[in-house]
Amino acid sequence: MIAADILEEERKAGISDPQNVAYPMLAQNLRARRDNIRVSIAILESRLEKRSTEWPRAA
Repeated sequence: MIAADILEEERKAGISDPQNVAYPMLAQNLRARRDNIRVSIAILESRLEKRSTEWPRAA
């Protein structure tokens, strides 16, 4: 959903280059949010993987 919102903002502005000074502020914020969510997911998956290898297996 976030990716679709980013594309919509870019479409409305006619600018898809985040380096452009006229790039929509909302699209910039959505990109940052999306990137933060991806990092959070990766961290949580890493923690889950680590814990699953530390738990003793049932015999």
